[in-house]
Amino acid sequence: MKRENLLRRRIRALTWLFILGLVLSGITAIPLNWELDLLAKWFGLEGQTSANATSDPGRWLLTAREALQDVNVKHPLLFYGTDWLAFGHFVIAIAFAGALRDPVRNEWLFTFGMIACVLVIPYALVFGALRGIPFWWRLIDGSFGVFGFVPLWLCRKWTRELAPEVAKF
Repeated sequence: MKRENLLRRRIRALTWLFILGLVLSGITAIPLNWELDLLAKWFGLEGQTSANATSDPGRWLLTAREALQDVNVKHPLLFYGTDWLAFGHFVIAIAFAGALRDPVRNEWLFTFGMIACVLVIPYALVFGALRGIPFWWRLIDGSFGVFGFVPLWLCRKWTRELAPEVAKF
């Protein structure tokens, strides 16, 4: 019983960590212009443009900021897409409430999440290349899949330890 309680606490903690990561990731998809302005300020790029940036990461950050500013002026409706991206993150986070309530019965959520995390990597590499995203930034995007996979894998492992007789796929 002691081991079962420990596993359930661990599963609950890591599931909450994953949910929090999804929610925070979703939140960051909304105020993109403000975030890039803040990053430019933090990195001392406030008065610069992409044309006069002195580093590749600085140039990339300023290029992204200028593109978003341009979209905001000319085509603000495109930000509706990132609003829906955020919504998707929130809905997936809500789905993991099932794993909080009953991790054994809802073990499939951990498998589903692990599959999604694995798919983040090729998705970032392929579509990032198609959109002209620098390789180093695609690696950062892909790292979210790695960081999400680890707690989900542990949760699934511990859930299977709680109920070894449950059918696995």
